[in-house]
Amino acid sequence: MKRISLLFILFVLIAAFISAQAKPDALELYRQGQFAQAVQVCLQELQERGPDQPRRRMDSYTVLGWSYLRLGQYENALTSARNARSEVRYDERIVEIEAEALFFLGRNIESLSLFEEYVSLSPTGQRIDLAYYYMGEIFLRLTEFRHADIAFSTALHHSPQVARWWARLGYAREQLADDDGAQTAYSTALELQPSLEEARVGLERIRG
Repeated sequence: MKRISLLFILFVLIAAFISAQAKPDALELYRQGQFAQAVQVCLQELQERGPDQPRRRMDSYTVLGWSYLRLGQYENALTSARNARSEVRYDERIVEIEAEALFFLGRNIESLSLFEEYVSLSPTGQRIDLAYYYMGEIFLRLTEFRHADIAFSTALHHSPQVARWWARLGYAREQLADDDGAQTAYSTALELQPSLEEARVGLERIRG
């Protein structure tokens, strides 16, 4: 009888393992660019994971938010982020998702406030370069060009190989009448991506 019980337990464990292995991985789907499928998996996970699993729920909310952003569904990204923050207020990943959704919805001041919260919570976070880039774009929208220069420069400190960010830095410096700084930024952008029209035209304006 004892042997039968042990075999039954072993069978249950093997079945559970196989089931877990067969279940789609939302993060892997996201990395593969299958954003709609990742959304469906995350929504299912959130139904299955109760309030006693806050970390795992935040993982699901994170991939859900990223997927909505990549799909261009910014209202859905904002709603899911705010639902998540009603459960865990200061998960830095969710703060960044909410900030990014607000950026694309044109809600600049709210977005900027949340990006500032994100960099305070996670100064070396996974998306710290993007946070500073979006802050730079917001400052351009607000015509605060000195702050835009600082934000783009910080983004490039973390990710110096992004040509378009160099072009945006060049534009911010051009608005500050910093022709030497703008020329350096535009030239760097073209070294990284010779076909980048924004940088080529900007450099022609400076030299003209």
